[in-house]
Amino acid sequence: MSSTSEKSSTSASLLSAQTLVIIGIVWAVMALLFFLLFSVPLSQEEGLPLWYSIGTYVFECGAYLGAAIVCFRNWKSPHMASGRNVWLGIGLGMLFYFIAGVLFGIWELYFEVSPDVSPADAFYLGSYVVLIGGMVIAVTSKRLNLEIWQWGLLSAIAALGIVIAIWVAAPDSWRAQLGLAPASTQEVVTETAPDSTKSTAKAPALKNSSTSQAKGATSSVAKSAPEETEAAETKAPGWVMALDKQLSPYAYAINLFYIVGDVFLLIIATALLLAFWGGRFSQSWRMIAAATFSLYIADMYFKWRDTQAEGSYQSGSLLEVFFVFSAILFGIGAVLEHDISTRSRQSRRSRRAA
Repeated sequence: MSSTSEKSSTSASLLSAQTLVIIGIVWAVMALLFFLLFSVPLSQEEGLPLWYSIGTYVFECGAYLGAAIVCFRNWKSPHMASGRNVWLGIGLGMLFYFIAGVLFGIWELYFEVSPDVSPADAFYLGSYVVLIGGMVIAVTSKRLNLEIWQWGLLSAIAALGIVIAIWVAAPDSWRAQLGLAPASTQEVVTETAPDSTKSTAKAPALKNSSTSQAKGATSSVAKSAPEETEAAETKAPGWVMALDKQLSPYAYAINLFYIVGDVFLLIIATALLLAFWGGRFSQSWRMIAAATFSLYIADMYFKWRDTQAEGSYQSGSLLEVFFVFSAILFGIGAVLEHDISTRSRQSRRSRRAA
């Protein structure tokens, strides 16, 4: 009997709120140090090493898996003040992010493909749906009696998030008109095109000349060379490349959904932060709001580098550590609410027994 009680007390201490919070903080600090020390590429040609990319996926996927476990623990408990469905939605969102990270890592590191759309996007899209659903349930369960300055703060944050999202998602033509993107390539094309037509009109090439045959041969070699190098560089099988071509037309719509979802999550997180401010469970929901803000920062940076960095983006940049911070903050919020809910119920039992 004593050994059984000792084992139960030991397991309870290992799964205590303080221990889990410390584990999350240590994981976040280790991830930050890893990104700070090794996120600088060796050279522009070599880029980031493979071991560093694997390490970033380990930190990110490990954080999302841990957050999913503690959120599902809240879902199984009938004593959660926010309700079980709230934590079911957040837990599914964390689990979908974990699965999507594993799939995207396989596509990027094993198959050596950088797709516009991959099977991982199905789980990323699902994570937004369930996260928004769970947080909407949390907002509707709490009556929003906000003051005027709180509504003003909510409107200002929503407007700022929308402006940043529009700037990130703006097409190239919009950015060129607003002066946000250089139009040097267009000027070069418009200036050189007439000269090339004039030169060909003055000195037309002979069809049967040896020089034209040589140019045709070199052009055919130049056309076939990129195809051969692409086939040699990638390890992806044929079905992966066919799936990439089939899904690539949906890239713009999916990225637009991500940006709209990020703005919506930002607005809901601000509303939750203001609604639970000062209450008994405010500490846990502050963590949830901070997790959503971190997710917004990381995702906006990812979209900005992917769309406006002129192809210089590489996975594993420094600000992507906010993905890890987001998962850890979601997990800490779940741990704090579980601790407060169970302690409040135990105090009620002790009062009744007394």
